[in-house]
Amino acid sequence: MTLVARCDNVELWRNRTSILHNVNWRIHLGQHWVVLGPNGAGKTTLVDMLAGRIYPSRGRVEILDEVLGKTEIAEIRQRVGYASPALAGQIPPQETVEKTVLSAIWGMTASWRESYETVDVQRAQALMSMFEVADLKDRDFATLSQGEKQRVLVARALMIDPEMLILDEPAAALDLGGRELLLSGLAELARDPKSPVMVMVTHHLEEIPPGFTHALALKEGRVFAAGPLENVLTSSTMSAMYGLELEITHTEQGRYTARMKS
Repeated sequence: MTLVARCDNVELWRNRTSILHNVNWRIHLGQHWVVLGPNGAGKTTLVDMLAGRIYPSRGRVEILDEVLGKTEIAEIRQRVGYASPALAGQIPPQETVEKTVLSAIWGMTASWRESYETVDVQRAQALMSMFEVADLKDRDFATLSQGEKQRVLVARALMIDPEMLILDEPAAALDLGGRELLLSGLAELARDPKSPVMVMVTHHLEEIPPGFTHALALKEGRVFAAGPLENVLTSSTMSAMYGLELEITHTEQGRYTARMKS
C-alpha cells in the first residue's frame, strides 16, 4: 500500500509537559482516519503536525514523502488541505463565501487583487454545491451560521485538490441539521475513489461519516488503539479508554453511537 504519512516515535514537549509521547502511526492511500480521545489527549496537536503547522520535539514525521523539518513547509501545505473552527476567525467578515473558497488557491485567507480562471470558479462552485453552500456564494462570511461556516471551510480546504485533508473537529458546536449536512458531504467525498486521504478529529462517535475506515484513539498523549474502525470502536476499547461502561453500536447506515450501559 502507498504510504501517505507516518509518525515514528514522535514526542512533543511544551514547558516540560509531555503533549505527545512515542506516537507511531501509518496512514495509507485509500484510508480515511478519525482521531478521537478524551480532552487533552493531544488530538489537535497531532493533526496540526500532519498539516505542517507544528514540529515534533523528537521523532520523525513524514508527509507525502517529505520529512517535516527537512523540506520547505510551503511545499507540504500546498498538498495538504486543512480546516478547523479556529480558521474561521482568520477570514475577513466581509469576504464573500465564493472568494473565501477561491482564495485557498493562493494560500490566503482573504482576496486581494488575484484573478481566477474559469476552471477555478467552476471547481469552487462544484465544491460549494457538494457541501450545500452554493446558494450562499454572495453572502459575507460573517453572516453565516456556524454550520454554514464549517461547510464553507471544508470546501475551501478541498479547493487546492489536496492529497490529504485534515479536519479538526469540523462538527464542533453544530446543531443537528448543520452536523448532518456536513457529514453528508464528507460521506459523499469518502465514497469517491479519487478523494484525498482524510484525517478527522472528533469527540463524538456520532460525528464519524460513513466511509471512514480507520480510527486512532489517543489518551494522555499516547496511542491507546489504532486500526480499522470495527477493531477500535468496540465497547470494550472505548470503555477502557474513557473509564466508563459504554455500549457502542454500529448501524446499518455506517454510523456509530455510544451510550452508557444502564
